[in-house]
Amino acid sequence: MTTTSTPEATEPEPTSTPGATAPGRKFGLAAATALVMGNIIGGGIFTLPAAVAPYGTVSLLAFVILSVAAVLLALLFGRLARRSPVTGGLYVYPRDAFGPFAGFLSAWSYWTMCWVSIAALAVGVVGYVDVLIPLGDSKAVLALVALAALWLPAAANFAGTRYVGAVQIVSTVLKFVPLLLVATVGLFFVDTDNFGPFNASDESAPGAVAGAAALLLYSFLGVESAAVSAGEVKDPERTVGRASVLGTLASAVVYILGTVAVFGLVPHEELVESGAPFADAVNSMAGGSWGGTVIALVAVTSIVGCLNGWVLLSAQMPYAAARDGLFPKPFARVGKGGVPGFGVLATAVLGTLLIVVNYADDPDTAFRVLVLITTFTGCVPYLLSAAAQLYWLARGTRERVRPAGLARDLIVAALSFAFSFWLIAGAGYAAVYQGALFLFAGIPVYVWLRGRQEGVEGEI
Repeated sequence: MTTTSTPEATEPEPTSTPGATAPGRKFGLAAATALVMGNIIGGGIFTLPAAVAPYGTVSLLAFVILSVAAVLLALLFGRLARRSPVTGGLYVYPRDAFGPFAGFLSAWSYWTMCWVSIAALAVGVVGYVDVLIPLGDSKAVLALVALAALWLPAAANFAGTRYVGAVQIVSTVLKFVPLLLVATVGLFFVDTDNFGPFNASDESAPGAVAGAAALLLYSFLGVESAAVSAGEVKDPERTVGRASVLGTLASAVVYILGTVAVFGLVPHEELVESGAPFADAVNSMAGGSWGGTVIALVAVTSIVGCLNGWVLLSAQMPYAAARDGLFPKPFARVGKGGVPGFGVLATAVLGTLLIVVNYADDPDTAFRVLVLITTFTGCVPYLLSAAAQLYWLARGTRERVRPAGLARDLIVAALSFAFSFWLIAGAGYAAVYQGALFLFAGIPVYVWLRGRQEGVEGEI
């Protein structure tokens, strides 16, 4: 077990894990914040208001709770990044605290979440492209559009982290500004009669909050983006924490204000049945039907930008694990642009296979189950990272502990652990069951890699 430092509350000296740092650091605060925002705000924001409308305006309370919890996670990752400012943060933290097996499980779970989510996002582009350019009913044409949405960001990643950061900033601004306009200007057009009942479901208020939150879980995945790519961030000990908090807060503001505006612009009965709630909201504000086209353009930009960031993250986690011998060696190969090329390629190929399966079969069956698994597989690294911070805090020596800092970090870590546990429970029995199978499927890989590694060391 590797122990790199002491808890943040005890004023540690930040250290790096040997072999885990990528060749160059290209992201400043702006690019790192854009990476966080770009990965959090994907295609979900354009459909979430309609998805949670059946629960009523109690959904807004669920949004607030999730936003607070996401900020706590951002603070947690900022603290942990001061200890290990290296690429693959959510793999490094459990590994340093609990050993290689915990690190492998975190990396495997996160990597699974990444490539399944990437396939889902690519498929999500198709509906918006169809608004701009009618695609017809040909599954082949629809699949080609989804594959193009996947491979274009992959190509940007092959060009290097400098280009990834540039694309991330541009795409985030292009989607953030229009959404913020709806979330602010739209508030002046709100009609309180449109909000409908506080609890429109047949469940109790706590049950409705939990039900709405279960739909909103996927929307906040990405808060860890800067921590996972810490090896490519300038001055990561300070920048990762700031970028994580700023990106999460900005995303939460867009989510909450945007949902409030849509709820107040579109009558509740219509919102429940809406397939493009933001387009309906813009039409209500300005009249006409041009809103659908504008929002479709923003949605395509948003999802492609989100894919750009997620492709990078999907390569960084196995890169860090492969440098330690806990993932196949090809994942540790880095191209001229500073990006683990094999990891990007593997993600793109696996995503391609899922997309092909999706359009060869019924999109509402097997593929939907895989998408639900992303909540579980994404939260496992959150849970392990929070547990790692609690472990380091418990190990702090009495002579070096600052009481105020210790209390703050304990509260952040404990609440982050509870939040992660709640997310996993909220994913549902089917998702947890399927996700556990995906997680345990990685154990034979770990056994093989560790056996080979120790066998080589024994011969030496």
